[in-house]
Amino acid sequence: MFQISGEVFRASGMKIKILIIPVFFSCLLIWSVMDLPFSNNKLLDATINGSREPDTPRDKLIGGLLTADFNESSCLSRYHQSLFYRKPSPYKPSEYLVSKLRRYEILHKRCGPDTKAYKEATKNLGNDEIYVGECRYIVWLAGYGLGNRMLTIASVFLYALLTERIILVDNRKDVSDLFCEPFPGTSWLLPLDFPLMNYTYRYNKEYSRCYGTMLSNKAINSTSVLPHLYLHILHDSRDHDKMFFCQNDQSLIDKVPWLIVKANVYFAPSLWLNQDFQRELVELFPQKETVFHHLARYLFHPTNQVWAMVTSYYNAHLSRADERLGIQIRVFRNDAGYFQHIMDQVVSCTQREKLLPELATQEKSKVNISISPKLKAVLVVSLYPEYSERLKNMFWRRETSTRETIKVYQPSGERVQQTDKKLHDQKALAEMYLLSLTDNIVTSARSTFGYVSYSLGGLKPWLLYQPTDLITPDPPCVRSMSMEPCFLTPPSHGCDADWGTNSGKIVPFVRHCEDLMYGGLKLYDGL
Repeated sequence: MFQISGEVFRASGMKIKILIIPVFFSCLLIWSVMDLPFSNNKLLDATINGSREPDTPRDKLIGGLLTADFNESSCLSRYHQSLFYRKPSPYKPSEYLVSKLRRYEILHKRCGPDTKAYKEATKNLGNDEIYVGECRYIVWLAGYGLGNRMLTIASVFLYALLTERIILVDNRKDVSDLFCEPFPGTSWLLPLDFPLMNYTYRYNKEYSRCYGTMLSNKAINSTSVLPHLYLHILHDSRDHDKMFFCQNDQSLIDKVPWLIVKANVYFAPSLWLNQDFQRELVELFPQKETVFHHLARYLFHPTNQVWAMVTSYYNAHLSRADERLGIQIRVFRNDAGYFQHIMDQVVSCTQREKLLPELATQEKSKVNISISPKLKAVLVVSLYPEYSERLKNMFWRRETSTRETIKVYQPSGERVQQTDKKLHDQKALAEMYLLSLTDNIVTSARSTFGYVSYSLGGLKPWLLYQPTDLITPDPPCVRSMSMEPCFLTPPSHGCDADWGTNSGKIVPFVRHCEDLMYGGLKLYDGL
């Protein structure tokens, strides 16, 4: 690998040069941060310098949610988010959740990869022999976009906590390029030589050990003893696949030592509809809408390379603003791109909700002359740069009714989603974290990218309704009552009760999502 010498900045009249590897150099060029005081061997300084000084002492362990058993420099984002970048969250983890996480870490260290227990559990797994031991496992298979992956890892981990299983994540994609290890003294990465991951295994609805298929074919019952099961929890799951959430089915599944899961939906809300799980969930999360907020802050810590992207861009463009507004735009069309009706919808929503000011008329300018001018940074995240360009032009050198100065930024605009390409996914993760550091956020309906961003930041978003027929919706958006992501395709069948379409009548803290015309379940508080 060759290196490039480049002049990065001037300080006190002296040129300073550093050596930058090509990939990271291209990242910095793309993100327009070449004017920053940043160098490879001073990553820590780049993370701290330029960030806002905390008004009060910050809790780097987030109320005990994080353990102190990690070396800080190996993963700067783990502790530095709360120390230097995030406002203290008003949502505190329960003591029971903290104790549950510490117990889980001990269990994972005892049963994780390279342990005697793991080797024993996998020794004859490929030969379909039944393993009987102290450790049980659930394997998460990678698939779909980054937002879906983060939502499903959190859902699978929650299920692992409730059932005392060890979560292992498929690393054939780029998990290790995106996230640091979340558990101390061990790994959550599924070893590449895992016996059930070779070419002979095709995990889909047709797989013979798919739980839904076995139920449909009456090939499994309460006396069945199986070495492993595949769970199909996708947007195209059948009613039999969704029986996974039922109490009676869980009694059967609990006996299986190895579960393999492929998912692309945030299925955590449906776990609350199982009475056996619900009692413990209420103790773990007294504030119902904090499930993903807490689990994401525990599990997902960007690698140092990704975190450098976040901090560099934040310090260059967002740190000096009095207020930060995030706008995430996802276009759900085959011919996706820039559409004027979506641009009109964004402007209508942000101005109607007083998130962005109107342009000043002569009368309004006189009325607001005594208001101290503020700087508002607007972070636009979209595959298409035209949305931020139009918004930037709208406020360029024009006075606003509130006398605020509006600065619009967009880190990237790649036009095409490139899932599984390392640099693309790293930039996508950095943009999620940048959005989560804003003060208010507007996101597109049904976007898992948006769900992760606002819930990670503990923000209740304004959700842009999905347009139909190239017409701007009226109203253009709705303020969510919850910061929880939406389970887009929940069960519509019943177990012992009809907890699909009428779930709110049975569990008052599960309601339909605001951004969907039908279906979808979401956790709420205060209802």
